[in-house]
Amino acid sequence: MMKFFAALLCVFTGFAHAEPALLGDLALPYLAAAPADTRNKPLIIFLHGYGSDERDLFGIKDELPQDYTYLSVRAPLEVDGGGYKWFSQDTAQAEYEGVTRDVDQSTDQLRTFIQQATEKYATQPDKVVLIGFSQGAMMSYQIGLQYPELVRAIAPLSGKILADLNARLKPDDHLKPLKVFIGHGTADTRVAYTGATDAQTVLENLLISPQFHAYAGAGHTITGTEVTDLKRWIETVLKP
Repeated sequence: MMKFFAALLCVFTGFAHAEPALLGDLALPYLAAAPADTRNKPLIIFLHGYGSDERDLFGIKDELPQDYTYLSVRAPLEVDGGGYKWFSQDTAQAEYEGVTRDVDQSTDQLRTFIQQATEKYATQPDKVVLIGFSQGAMMSYQIGLQYPELVRAIAPLSGKILADLNARLKPDDHLKPLKVFIGHGTADTRVAYTGATDAQTVLENLLISPQFHAYAGAGHTITGTEVTDLKRWIETVLKP
């Protein structure tokens, strides 16, 4: 994938706004937008894609309920030439896969971040939602399918379930409550659309029923329609 992903949301939605300062008190750097009282409020965590940073998805918050807490995380690994990544691509694989060591280390750091953030913002795991794009989507699967006790729901956009994780998955009652929104453009040439359809099959075999959205003709991006669908899903998932 290419470095231009960093600006995707600003390009297609005009979401660019003044941003808060980068925070470093948790396991990973992040941006935050939170109400004065965050106790028991939904906590939405954005996970950017390859070559991007914490600013990429943060503008989506402006289309979602204003009384939620929003965090946007910076991945831990730097990309040559600028930007960040959750893992390096394993170029020995025919399909898009991650270097296992990188994936595992980033998963551990993200797991710790979510635990810390849930405590800092005084909410509960059943109010936590991960929204990830591309590599961030893959990381949302890493957390949701291995540590479902940490989150209520995940929204992998333009992603896939990495093969190493898939090989270790099996039906488990702890996975059944997990809510999943899958969004993917049918013309995606960076992460193939089959990543979404294959993930749907895997989830259904785990007795999880994802809400699946295909965006005809869309490439490796997030469309305005997708944001609208995502908003509707989040409000339904977090309905008291």
